[in-house]
Amino acid sequence: MKPLAQSNARSRLLTVAEVASLMRVSTMTVYRLIKAGDLAAIRVGKSYRIKEDDVDAFIAARYTEAG
Repeated sequence: MKPLAQSNARSRLLTVAEVASLMRVSTMTVYRLIKAGDLAAIRVGKSYRIKEDDVDAFIAARYTEAG
């Protein structure tokens, strides 16, 4: 297992708008996910930053195969 510092250094930080665009939802949906604790985020001043790895994990955890 990688030390926490190494995994954080390699994960790109995304803005709420970038996450919303990536997930094809509104920015308000992303804010709701953060507030509900469903999507981990880092508070930077008045803004949030979300690790790309956390977005991938969020999507993977909710992925259902059609059929």
